[in-house]
Amino acid sequence: KCTKVSFKSFYAEVNTRKKTFAEVQTERSEQAERTVLIKCPPKLNEKKLLQYLSSHGNIKSHFFFENRGIHALIEFSEKNSIASLQDAIGIPSAAQRHVVPFKSRLFTFTLKNPVSQAAEETPVHLSPQSHIPVKELTEKLCHADSISSQMYILLNEYQLTEENIKLRFLACSLVRDFTRAYFPDSTVKPFGSSVNTFGKLGCDVDMFLDFHDTQKHATKMKKGPFEMEYQMKRLPSERLATQKILSVIGDCLDNFGPGCVNVQKILNARCPLVKFSHQPTGFQCDLSVSNSIAIRSSELLYIYGCLDSRVRALVFSVRCWARVHGLTNSVPGTWITNFSLTMMVMFFLQKRSPPIIPTLDQLKELADEKDKHVIGGYDCSFVSDLSKIKPTKNTETLDVLLGDFFEYFGNFDFRKNSINLRKGKEVNKPESTPLYIWNPFEQDLNISKNVNQPQLEKFVAMARESAWILQKEDKTQQMSNKEPWGLAALLVPFGKSNPSKMKNRMKGLGSETIRSLLDSLRLTNANSLQKAVGK
Repeated sequence: KCTKVSFKSFYAEVNTRKKTFAEVQTERSEQAERTVLIKCPPKLNEKKLLQYLSSHGNIKSHFFFENRGIHALIEFSEKNSIASLQDAIGIPSAAQRHVVPFKSRLFTFTLKNPVSQAAEETPVHLSPQSHIPVKELTEKLCHADSISSQMYILLNEYQLTEENIKLRFLACSLVRDFTRAYFPDSTVKPFGSSVNTFGKLGCDVDMFLDFHDTQKHATKMKKGPFEMEYQMKRLPSERLATQKILSVIGDCLDNFGPGCVNVQKILNARCPLVKFSHQPTGFQCDLSVSNSIAIRSSELLYIYGCLDSRVRALVFSVRCWARVHGLTNSVPGTWITNFSLTMMVMFFLQKRSPPIIPTLDQLKELADEKDKHVIGGYDCSFVSDLSKIKPTKNTETLDVLLGDFFEYFGNFDFRKNSINLRKGKEVNKPESTPLYIWNPFEQDLNISKNVNQPQLEKFVAMARESAWILQKEDKTQQMSNKEPWGLAALLVPFGKSNPSKMKNRMKGLGSETIRSLLDSLRLTNANSLQKAVGK
């Protein structure tokens, strides 16, 4: 029953989700500015807390979550309710250590006389901020009635919840409170997986510091006999300015940001950034300075994710599969990244007959004047209005698409061909790296340049094995045996149940490939061990 409900709700969700990317971002950012985060006592009376807070203004929404204690996210209808609340709140006592006098939107509530109030305590409903373990997921999947249903269940368990998205925008808004001390017109916005509809519960928050409002302001003073401009510090390069800005903001968060810990300034990277843990929300955060092309990539994926409910279901299933088999990893290395894997799924969906999603060139043809974007000499134009994109006539089920994805990439000619989302077709590789996926916008870059030959061969081997499992299995027999079937069977590490079966299907790969596959498996195990030891 629950499977059918989720099935329908995903179609409904896609049909109603027609807001542009920019509209959603603006709406979420405004929501975050009216929001506070409160650390609560272990037991509390929810009704009384809300009653007290309501004296400062109407509460639009709220939820509780567990993260080093119980927290409440409270969204007011009006921004000035926060100022009213801040005026009524005390500064912590500074008897032992001196406090940094920064009034943030993070509060701690305690009960004045907890003993007398104990009788009124009620357990609050906690909103989950992380997904269920794979073992628990596979058990759930075995009760579904089809592979399609399994894939929607996985999506439902792993995707960002409404509450988690609100928390992500709030984390950005709290960092923005600090950046505005130096740059009053600046904004801090999330990009990447937090906003592109492909974020998994528990993923990091990528955020960027934006000064576009300041740059827009520069064009206003055109009329009259005088030229007027601000006096500003001039630096030899944009990169140096970015490094200096991030260095100062990093120090500011480290020294004065409540709950900002483990601050690392990585200023000499290709894209300079500040990494930190934001303890109140529980997020690992990466702060960089405005990266317009990364924002365009986020919007492109948002559009693809909104066009058809199968797109996100397939991406989430493939990424979960890749993680279980050690094909992707949370630490940088020679393995395929989630971004590359997502682009491979998009390419596969462009190649269906008829295509499920349009190519980037087709989206560019639909763009009007306001959609035109040229960034650093690269044409990043594509349509932003979802209603202008015709729905696909493709009716293939997710069962078919999952099997065909593994079949397609298990037999893809990676030696000769590269993956190009602009054209939606294989093109000859411009250079001899093992895996070549064109950056959709910076056309001279390969987004999968880090992937080495053993890792690619491991991916091909696992894809072939998965295609074989899906083709051969008898679902009815396995359901009666209570064995994992369909997607659940792909989320169990291969070779454990029957290693000889896998050896037979590796024959076509050649002894050199097998050797490098085994090496890469050993490498993955060594890395997992190293990571575990590091912790």
